[in-house]
Amino acid sequence: MASDMNLMKLMADFDTDAECRAALEDLRWPNGIRCPRCDMDKIYRADHKKARQQFDCASCGYQFSVTVGTIFEDTKLPLPKWFAATYLMVEAKKGISANQMKRTIGVSYKTAWYLCHRIRAAMKNAAAPMLSGTVEVDETWIGGKRRNVGRGYKRDKTMVLGAVARGGEVRFKVATRRDKNTLHTFIKSVVADDTDAIHTDEWNAYDGIADGNTRHETVNHSADEWVRADVHTNTVEGVWSLFKRSIVGSYHQLSAKHMDSYLDEMAFRFNNRANPYLFRDTLMKLIHSENLPYSQLISED
Repeated sequence: MASDMNLMKLMADFDTDAECRAALEDLRWPNGIRCPRCDMDKIYRADHKKARQQFDCASCGYQFSVTVGTIFEDTKLPLPKWFAATYLMVEAKKGISANQMKRTIGVSYKTAWYLCHRIRAAMKNAAAPMLSGTVEVDETWIGGKRRNVGRGYKRDKTMVLGAVARGGEVRFKVATRRDKNTLHTFIKSVVADDTDAIHTDEWNAYDGIADGNTRHETVNHSADEWVRADVHTNTVEGVWSLFKRSIVGSYHQLSAKHMDSYLDEMAFRFNNRANPYLFRDTLMKLIHSENLPYSQLISED
């Protein structure tokens, strides 16, 4: 799949179900079609079921299509709309709302909302490598009503912790407290032990985070100190700014229940910002992702 994907090329190359299925076949089975049940490669196209693009396994007799066992298996949405939605989500720097998706690809709001969440679920990186080099760490509050209750606690807002390796990737975590145990646990879970430096603001809960050869540098924001030589948290603050602009300009509001999924989407786009094959790689993640039941998304748990 070409690296120079754009909207016009997408519309020309993937405007039919057959074209989308052919692309998924190439992505799922780059070395030839294999049976999802027995993993054998003696496969025949079921000509009498050509419209469904099904295959027959000569070894176990299993009949299947390229969508079986993938997030696309039970979908009633045409594959060209899946492809269009995926492209729109990965190319929208500040995200795209379900309402905008609804209007753009011509589906109901419920379908658009569910579709976006399934794509976000596929974007989640469960095996992300540890950050290293110079890592900036900060926390922010998302959503809710503004209340003048001091820095230590902001009612009605969701607290998010963030860590960014300069020139590298970002990691997020939703939290409820910004005490020493919470911050140190987060940092140790995402930052390599031998990283060069950790940069934070002056909040004393960060004290003691560095050990061995790792330096802990701070900037005193309360004293209007933002940069001291190469010591700053401007990178992670830029990430917060981008995410908050996404909320204001695209999503308008986010529920605490689904905050993790929006952060996964943001992290995926940020971490792949230089990836020329982002659309292709996102389709790959969709192929290898389990479906996300609608009932799970709307449950109160």
